[in-house]
Amino acid sequence: MSVLSRSARLPLYHQLERVLLREIEGGRWRAGDRLPTEDELARRFKVSKITVRQALRDLADRGLIRREQGRGTFVERPRMQHGPRQLTSFTEEMRRYGLAPRSRVLEQGVVPAGPSVAVALGIAEGSPVFTLRRLRLADGEPIAVQAASLPVDLVPGIADVAFGDASLYEILQSRYGLDPAAGRETYRVVILEREEADLLGVRPGTPGIGVERVTSLADGRKFECVQSVIRSDRYAIVVELSKHAV
Repeated sequence: MSVLSRSARLPLYHQLERVLLREIEGGRWRAGDRLPTEDELARRFKVSKITVRQALRDLADRGLIRREQGRGTFVERPRMQHGPRQLTSFTEEMRRYGLAPRSRVLEQGVVPAGPSVAVALGIAEGSPVFTLRRLRLADGEPIAVQAASLPVDLVPGIADVAFGDASLYEILQSRYGLDPAAGRETYRVVILEREEADLLGVRPGTPGIGVERVTSLADGRKFECVQSVIRSDRYAIVVELSKHAV
């Protein structure tokens, strides 16, 4: 059993946080398991409940556990890391995490381009675009509501494709020879309204991550605008930085 050292320079709560983290990573507790109570942890490690609370608070702030009023403390599922990376589809990304990707089509058809989509794609407002709005799921769990818009002249007949669980990128490449070469994503914090919250299985008013991605072909033409709302409890935005001498 791990013992905390009162003579160490590292505060007791930080030592306890490290021990609990090692035990979670080692499989003592798995995602969804309830941790021992504050009293049980205090007795086991011979520390005060204040020390236990600080350690649990820090783990919760890191998204590793969640504390539910009246129910206890539970191990959280690891978040998928979302940030600068290769240009991939949702299907490819979920498969990399070992998750089974699924989609439920919410809307599909040709509509006039709204102001934001028109600006993003560099086309006139009201130009016809094919829009595919889907609920994206991983292992059956809702992850994001995603709407992709493409100029109709680049994808004639695509409105007749039965998407279901088909990858849009795979269809674009195999049927139309469209291969994404570059993309730019813009992130913002959003508050989930009732429709999106209900689809994602969270409470209305919950914070989410709003993402707009504009994708270009090798010749520089913008061919896709994807607007997504992602569950913030299942995704973490990670940006790797390095210091370069000037």
